[in-house]
Order: sequence, then structure tokens, then C-alpha cells
Amino acid sequence: MDEQPTKVALVTGATSGIGRACALRLAADGYAVVVGGRDEARAAAVVDEITAAGGTASTALGDVADPAYGDAAVAAAVADHGRLDVLVNAAGVITRADAEGTTDDEWHRVMSTNVDGVFRTSRAAVPAMRAVGGGAIVNVSSTCGLVGTTGLVAYCTSKAAVSNMTRAMALDHAAEGIRINAVCPGAVDTDMLYSERDDSPEEVRAMNLPDIPEGRVPSGGEIAHAVAFLADERSRHLNGVNLSVDGGYTAR
Repeated sequence: MDEQPTKVALVTGATSGIGRACALRLAADGYAVVVGGRDEARAAAVVDEITAAGGTASTALGDVADPAYGDAAVAAAVADHGRLDVLVNAAGVITRADAEGTTDDEWHRVMSTNVDGVFRTSRAAVPAMRAVGGGAIVNVSSTCGLVGTTGLVAYCTSKAAVSNMTRAMALDHAAEGIRINAVCPGAVDTDMLYSERDDSPEEVRAMNLPDIPEGRVPSGGEIAHAVAFLADERSRHLNGVNLSVDGGYTAR
């Protein structure tokens, strides 16, 4: 029997939080992982962690807000590993403010990273996946893409765009064997949850608990399990899905 080629996954925002957890999870599942991120040292640390565990990894350094990044990252994945099967769009930023408190620069920073970055990297991935007979794109959206949240107008808007981009692209490329889905986490125990806050991590977690029926804040690794499922062929009939991974938050 011919040996099957190693599948390749590109993960943006893979140097921290959910993105890092996704890179490690997919590497453990046997993918060669391309670690996307802006910080060379942190990207190298993720690569070292993967290779120390017996996996294969490389980097695609840059900022997803850069219009050239998506094409460059996909090209790097194909050049380094010969193919691209999975893209996880995990890079994201947040601004904690209502409309009056959000500057134009903050608005554009959130949109260029959370929306434009997902669009351009996904656009670049489609022909690479088509060349190998299909693939899977998994976007990291948010419960904020499904329901509103006070004091997060730019973030909510950006994630709503990601969730509907997921649906639209899924329809466009389903016949090509390219599936596009999203995970929609609620509060997750990562650096983003605590960013731009004066409260301690313990206080932030306590503030979130009343809104989570399960009564706990999950780790990034738990979100990565859902991402890995959507990337896998076992979920091949799931397409255009926005999967809430939120302990019941959006069920209310």
C-alpha cells in the first residue's frame, strides 16, 4: 500500500492562546504544522515544542493585517511541505470599548486583523487546497459573532463578519471538497481574556462565570479539540457551521 502523504496545516496566530493550542493539537494528530505569527522567538518556541515531541513544523512569520501575508504564508507552507490541507485562522485582536470610545485607528486595527486577515489567508489557501483535491478551513470566530456584547463593538462586528464569511465561502467551495467552518468560543483562559483590563485574572474569571451555565472558563486546548475535529475528515459533512464552544452561553 502506498504511504499517504503527511497532511499540512497552517495556523495563524499560533504563537499564543487558542492558535498555539491548535498548532500543538494538530501536530499531535500527525499534521506538519506551519506556525504563523509576528514574533520570531515565540514562533520558534512553538516549533521547538512540536519537534521535541516528534512532530514536524516550520514558521510563516508576519502580520495577517499585512495584505501580502496570506499569499506569502500559503506559499511558505507549500514550499516547505509540498501541500496545504488545513488552514486555521486563529490570529485576532480585541478593543474593549463602545462606539464612542473606539477610535478610527482601533476600528481599523481590529477589522484589518480579524476580518481582512481571515479573508486574504483563506483566499490564498483555496487554490492550494484545490490542487490536492480539497481541504478544510477553520476560522476562530466568537460567541461575539453570534450575539452582541457590551463594550466590544469593534470585536463583535469583526467576528460577525467572520461567521458569515464562513457560511458564504462554504457555499462557494463545497463542490470542490473544501470545507469552511468556524468555532465560536466564549470566554477562554488565554491572554486575550485579560488584555486591556485593570482587573486581576481571578477577578476576570469570576466576572465571566455567571454567564457560563457550565460554571467554568475553559482552556485554549479545549477549543483546539473542536478545531481539530472540524479539520478532520470525520467531520466531512459539516460545512458552513459556526460551532459554539461556550459551556452553554449562547443557549440562553
